[in-house]
Amino acid sequence: MSSFVIATAGHVDHGKSTLVRALTGIEPDRWAEERKRGLTIDLGFAWTALPSGREVAFVDVPGHERYVGNMLAGLGPVPVVCFVIAADEGWQAQSSEHRDAIAALGITAGLIVITRRDRAPDAVPEVTARARAELRGTGLAAAPIVACSGATGEGLDEVREALDGVLAGLPEPDPQARLRLWIDRAFTIAGSGTVVTGTLAGGTVRAGERLQLLGQETGGLREITVRGVQSRGEPSEVLEPVCRAALNLRGIPAAEVHRGDALISPDWWVTDTVDVRWASGGALDEGSEHITVHIGTAAIGARLRPFDADHARLQLSRPLPLQLGDRMVLRDSGAKMVVAGVQILDLDPPPLTRRGAGRSRAAALAELPAAGSVRAEVDRRQAVEAETLTRFGLDVSRLPEGVVTVGRWLVDVDALRRWAQTLRAAVTAHQAVDALTPGMTRQAAVHTLELPHPDLLDAVVQVAKLNQRDGIISPPQPRADLGRAEKSIQALERQLKATPFTAPEADDLSRLGLGARELAAAERVGRLIRIADGVVLLPSAPAQAMRVLAGLGQPFTASQARQALGTTRRVAIPLLEHLDSRGWTRRRDGNLREVVR
Repeated sequence: MSSFVIATAGHVDHGKSTLVRALTGIEPDRWAEERKRGLTIDLGFAWTALPSGREVAFVDVPGHERYVGNMLAGLGPVPVVCFVIAADEGWQAQSSEHRDAIAALGITAGLIVITRRDRAPDAVPEVTARARAELRGTGLAAAPIVACSGATGEGLDEVREALDGVLAGLPEPDPQARLRLWIDRAFTIAGSGTVVTGTLAGGTVRAGERLQLLGQETGGLREITVRGVQSRGEPSEVLEPVCRAALNLRGIPAAEVHRGDALISPDWWVTDTVDVRWASGGALDEGSEHITVHIGTAAIGARLRPFDADHARLQLSRPLPLQLGDRMVLRDSGAKMVVAGVQILDLDPPPLTRRGAGRSRAAALAELPAAGSVRAEVDRRQAVEAETLTRFGLDVSRLPEGVVTVGRWLVDVDALRRWAQTLRAAVTAHQAVDALTPGMTRQAAVHTLELPHPDLLDAVVQVAKLNQRDGIISPPQPRADLGRAEKSIQALERQLKATPFTAPEADDLSRLGLGARELAAAERVGRLIRIADGVVLLPSAPAQAMRVLAGLGQPFTASQARQALGTTRRVAIPLLEHLDSRGWTRRRDGNLREVVR
């Protein structure tokens, strides 16, 4: 049977702790001062089993306005809420505060409990109607409502039955999800060392596992070993969601771990700058120095830059492990009130350097889906590493139409085609300007296309159906004529056709204006062949030489080959070595060669 975690919510002194105590038999107020004053100050924890067998843990949150931060730390990581309203007092100020927090966090599963019905049984219908009106437009608008008394036990069975019904309708949590455990307590146990607790909402944690701790004092990510795990006071080898988790950590003192730190698997995106969309509540002033951002159990300062009425950028005071679609609560610290809820649209936003960049950014954000998507991320970047989207929290195992994999990259097919067209035109234009150029360098191609990464160039070259060799990109069909060198190359070709093994001397080439660049271009398009430095022949010369050498007595000497070909030693020796390299002739003992039959 699955396990679940439920957070309480509601005005101070409306019976939240009494209800939890009555349902579980466990005192949730951990501090002596809390029990003495009858006022919950910090988070409390208790657990029980419902009639169905479902195991439930409760996070009891404070209701007093002075402890809003603690309340948000309790609600933040928990997917289900038990909203408490006292029958004898009805809807109060912190009822609205907690309602706004629930709306800001996007919590949609829960139960409304009218407590202390023994004190004002006749008020229950009125309080129920007011609760329905106040919760209209929130995720709890259609939540079941049950009245009970924690003091007398009346209605507790109905509460348990209603909780069972709410939990039965929840989606199954994913034990294979990435782990992000927001820490709400850290303490030392004699003989065990550092213990941290939190609500495990997704993923799995095992004894012996190595995780990363992102905290206020760790100076970034710090690798941590999980020595042991517990839930509901019982040791275990593995914990799956959703449950209250206690982890015994090795290698870090409890004094260096704080509420708001997070234990994460290595595949999380960690950032201090996000672009968001308003999800609930009102707007804040630009440049406010007093905004507190709440997510999970973390509460940190932030600077806000609004783009329009719906979108803004948050610059956080320290990096956090975040994913697309995360909900965050914004609070005006001075006013001690929840102001708004926002949803993360971009974890890696571009810098804003130009006039009017805010308006342009707002328009771009308006097109993004609330929880992010592979299609949207690839669309706006044209190409993005698959690992980056995984760290954003997106599933890249099944790609949408129009997105392809290129190595470690996910690429928009239309962008790939546009790059290919641009590259083909650029390479063609490059050779039109100078027929002697071998082609465009890779560096120039990357610069021309403004590719996100040079790794993508090979795929673009392939789609463009261009040739690539030794870092040079050229057309599939090289240009036939050689521009200003064409007449000289034609003259050389006529000369070599008449005497195929009489390679021109350096002075001959110089008179024709044929230097190394011109000869390389001619060789590249198949007009000449260079068999050695300064020795240039027609491409047909090796085959012609073979016909002559085949008529000699076998084996033959280099001198005999030179005489038969009617050439000089300067040409004969490199030509014979060229034939050897092709496997058409082979060396025998000493200076002898033979034609390979």
